Amino acid sequence: MKRKGKTVSKANLPTKVCMQCQRPFSWRKKWQKNWDEVNFCSKRCKQPQKTDM
Repeated sequence: MKRKGKTVSKANLPTKVCMQCQRPFSWRKKWQKNWDEVNFCSKRCKQPQKTDM
């Protein structure tokens, strides 16, 4: 069974470091159009942090 289109191994995907948790994350297809603007690895990291008072 053959697949159409190119396949890219996960090792060759671009990566960034999350601005909140400082962990590396890889490119995802849903970020294809705006990869340059992606700064956070998840919705949880994108939310403002709650401060304990």
